[in-house]
Amino acid sequence: MRRRIFSTAATTVVLGLLIPLAGCGVTGGGAGDSGTLRLVAAEYGDNPANSSKAFWDKLTADFTAANPGIKVEVKLLPWADIDREVSRMVKAGKAPDIALMGSYSDFAAQGKLYAANELLSVTAEANFLQPLADAGSLGSTLYGLPFVASSRLLFYNEALFAKASIKEAPKTWSELRAAAKALKDKGVKYPYALPLGPEEAHAEAMIWELSNGGGYADSSGNYSLASDQNIETWNWVKGNLVTPGLTGPTPPSQLNRADAFAAFTRGEVGMLNGYPSLAHDAKAKGIDVATTAMPVSDTLGTGESPPAVGVADWMMAFRQNGKRDEIGRFLDFVYQDKNLSDFAGRYHLLPSTVTASRTPSGGGLDAKDTQFLTALRTAQLYPVNDPSWVTVSDTIKRNIGRAVEPGGDPKAVLEDIASQANQATKKH
Repeated sequence: MRRRIFSTAATTVVLGLLIPLAGCGVTGGGAGDSGTLRLVAAEYGDNPANSSKAFWDKLTADFTAANPGIKVEVKLLPWADIDREVSRMVKAGKAPDIALMGSYSDFAAQGKLYAANELLSVTAEANFLQPLADAGSLGSTLYGLPFVASSRLLFYNEALFAKASIKEAPKTWSELRAAAKALKDKGVKYPYALPLGPEEAHAEAMIWELSNGGGYADSSGNYSLASDQNIETWNWVKGNLVTPGLTGPTPPSQLNRADAFAAFTRGEVGMLNGYPSLAHDAKAKGIDVATTAMPVSDTLGTGESPPAVGVADWMMAFRQNGKRDEIGRFLDFVYQDKNLSDFAGRYHLLPSTVTASRTPSGGGLDAKDTQFLTALRTAQLYPVNDPSWVTVSDTIKRNIGRAVEPGGDPKAVLEDIASQANQATKKH
């Protein structure tokens, strides 16, 4: 039987309830207070000046000062390598004690991970924002501890909108198409940037599909990649944006997110979907940027508000070395508000806990960050709690762009993706 890839739990959280973090994790079953923890973490910086090393150096020094018997060694790996490298370590019987990366469910399904309730106090576990906790759970058990997160909103260049005499942000697909045409008529290079290249096409695809009442899963929590709504979505995108030349000179299947973001900060893009750090990067380059919810299809009711796409990165603790007590102590320290807010603030991301997001202490959230946090509270995340998601997401990344190519057939492309996804789920 197919496992449900989305939780039935409510995807809202009341931020009026402040839940204090406990001072230490659940103890017992560990190897004592002495020893060294090995953490393998993704590198969030893109140059030596903003490397994550500075954060981890300070945090681990502070932790050891408070817990003299426990040292922490941190190995940073690029995002392009970390999932593969940690998988290699686990298969070789050399799992790290803790990893911070983009996926966790395959390890959890194999019984390789500690559950959150084996590491954290009840209040600390309950402190995670609910949509993130849902996505980090297999069944009703939390294994992937959300660390930092983001949500996606539609960005638009206010100066280019003014130049094209566009008075308001688009709220429907037809309004988005009209805005894109007005931008093209004024010579904007990318009226709407549609990054369906292999870097992160699964994000753009999910944004569009949700805005038409579709998405990656049906109401029963099973994959529905070739649903009628999704086919309708890609027929519309191809016919109304791509074919009329409203997505710019680079074919969407060859446009990666990083290139689209760079073009936006150069003032060459009228509209695109983005996350918090882009707002800060654009502002630093002198771009007047505004954000709004993704426009919805004209076939949805005017009062309907589909969820935004949410993305999170995951802390996970491996059982192999038996350091449950030490890991729990370290994770309680990491998830203190000041530490979590410090990391999130460095990279213009959102903290994953109720208390850190309500009263951030690392400089706080600015107005634009708060808009993304509001969207995150009811967001839908990728089905990362399905062990086949790594394979399924790669299939979407490599293929969805074909749906909008000149000779592409959206229905055939989506059915091909769904068939490959079905094969992947049978292996887990």
